Amino acid sequence: MLYLVGLGLGDAEDITVKGLEAVRRCRRVYLEAYTSVLAVGKEALEEFYGKELILADREMVEQEADSLLKEADVCDVAFLVVGDPFGATTHSDLVLRAVKLGIPYKVIHNASIMNAVGCCGLQLYNFGETVSIVFWTDTWKPESFFDKIEKNRRNGMHTLCLLDIKVKEQSLENLMKGRKIYEPPRYMSVNQAAEQLLAIIQNRRLQGEKPEITENTICVGLARVGALDEKIASGTLQQMSTVELGAPLHSLIVTGTMHPLELEMLKLFSVDSSSFENSACQRTA
Repeated sequence: MLYLVGLGLGDAEDITVKGLEAVRRCRRVYLEAYTSVLAVGKEALEEFYGKELILADREMVEQEADSLLKEADVCDVAFLVVGDPFGATTHSDLVLRAVKLGIPYKVIHNASIMNAVGCCGLQLYNFGETVSIVFWTDTWKPESFFDKIEKNRRNGMHTLCLLDIKVKEQSLENLMKGRKIYEPPRYMSVNQAAEQLLAIIQNRRLQGEKPEITENTICVGLARVGALDEKIASGTLQQMSTVELGAPLHSLIVTGTMHPLELEMLKLFSVDSSSFENSACQRTA
């Protein structure tokens, strides 16, 4: 049996009872280590679960999944995922491969950022398409995610922006030379995401457009959701470029039309209460 087990968002204790029982039954336990991270390390998980964990990086899961599945054909194997197992498409691919090989699987769900964002007071059914904001480079500055945010906002919907994670990435030079040398991990902050959005807004104006999102659009920055030191800040997009939220992981929400109750909740986390007094920067239903 292959078990896909969600670990939740905070620490070792966020696993469900059902998930913990499955982990302790399994002969081999893999920890997916590239789509997200917990606030605690591998050793803390091993101590709580009473199991040795095998780190599964992107390369292993995407290129060597068959070897993992062969093990699941002869013994119980657990594949641990921060958040919920289906928070990343890679894990759907693992299920499809298991079915093709005739290997039974069981999914044990948990909280993910997709539903935990409700902690800021915005109602989940008012969210539109989720987008990912990637790190820009000197030569690659995609803007397609901005169009999706604008579409959501025109429809009155909020947008959850998942921020880029770079784990076990190689430089172009090392990649071309086949050297297994990896760059230090990088996690995009709310500040960096806001700066990129502000740059796109300026670019669009230079092209004669009138962006749906401006420097005064109300946004929400979230850090370490589900952890004891969770932090939430609400304010304008401009304010999100300088707000201090500390260590990763971060997420950003661009608001759409807000119900008065949502607006009142966001004020609890305001960087500056005057941000909400300017009617030009908010939409209410």
